[in-house]
Formats: sequence, C-alpha cells, structure tokens
Amino acid sequence: MLKLGEKGAILQRDNKTYAIAPHIPCGVVTPDLLRRIADVAEKYNAQALKITGATRIAIVGLEEEHIDQVWKELQLDQGAAVGLCVRSIRACPGTTFCKIGRQDALGIGMELDQRYHGKELPGKFKMAVSGCHLSCSESWVRDIGLIGQKDGWQVVIGGNVGAAPRIGEEIATGLDDAQVLQVVDKVVQCYQENAKRNERLGKLIDRIGIRPFTEAIT
Repeated sequence: MLKLGEKGAILQRDNKTYAIAPHIPCGVVTPDLLRRIADVAEKYNAQALKITGATRIAIVGLEEEHIDQVWKELQLDQGAAVGLCVRSIRACPGTTFCKIGRQDALGIGMELDQRYHGKELPGKFKMAVSGCHLSCSESWVRDIGLIGQKDGWQVVIGGNVGAAPRIGEEIATGLDDAQVLQVVDKVVQCYQENAKRNERLGKLIDRIGIRPFTEAIT
C-alpha cells in the first residue's frame, strides 16, 4: 500500500487534512480540465483551490480517506511538489501568445517538462523558461533559467529564492532550440554526478567554482 507522501498528499497545518497538487505542464489548462478540478474539489469538500507558485492548482483540505478516489476522478498525474527531484517547469506565454516574446517559451518549457519533471536528483531542482528579457518566469532565480533574446536563448544557472537567495550566472547565449536543450542536458547530468545530497546547484557552483563547472559541461 502506498504511503500518503507517495500519493502526493501533503499534511496541512490542522494536522488532519491534506493537499494535493496535480501536474499541469507549464500551467496550461483547458476549460474542461478546470471544470473537472472544480467538480472534484466541490464533491469532496475541499477547503480551497490554490494556484501555486509553480502554476499548479492545489486542492487543499481533503480528508485522508478521499485521497485515492480524488486522484482517480481527476485523471491527472501527481505534480512533483516535494522531494529531491525536478519540480514543475515554469514558462511564460512566449511567442505562442505574447506580442513581445522573442523565443518559444511554452514549446521549450513543454519539452523540458516531458524530459525532466519528477526526475530524481541529489537535491531540489527548478527550471524556468522566459520568452524575453523581462523574465516573467523568474528565470534568474532558478537552478536553470532560459531567457529568450532576439538572437536566441540565454542560459543562466545556479539561481534560487530559498533561505540564501542567489542570482543565476550566465553560461551561454545566442543558442537555438536544439542547442539550448543540449546545454540543459549537460547541466543536469553534471549536477547529478557531482552534487552532494540536498546540495542545490548554486551551492555546488560555489563549492567547485563556476569555471570548473562550465568546463565540465563543454
């Protein structure tokens, strides 16, 4: 029998009820999906629906005995909300919808989601994709941040907004879609092979230096 944590259920402040956060790739939903989430939340007397910082919709205040049935009726995968893994990918509308977008943030974000969401790593790992220099997805404060520029993708790494906030460091610019995905692959692999348990990418870079890290992925 799966434990509650393996079911994506997070105990709430009242120590009685639970929250779950279904996986919603890059925060893109349809009207039908919104209705389904709302109907299930209402049916099982959820206390709230909360749009999270990772653009998921958390269903808050569920009774323990309802968790399995809620997941069954939602027909959605669990969002990687906790644990040492790649969390949900953040992405802005990019050139799909935004008139000032420079690069296809949603397209790249969805590709990264398929490749990495939930992937187990030495520590928590966050990615964000912004379609222009305004960085609406907050790419500068993610372990890997992609920022669309006129001439291609800019890559920054090592950022976070935790207890010790850190701005990412640029390691590449002017990349096309294929090139930027290759760089992300190398960064993730290098982190997986060299980080200590619970060590964020920024801490790894501080420990070994940005130059040795970038040399290791070239």
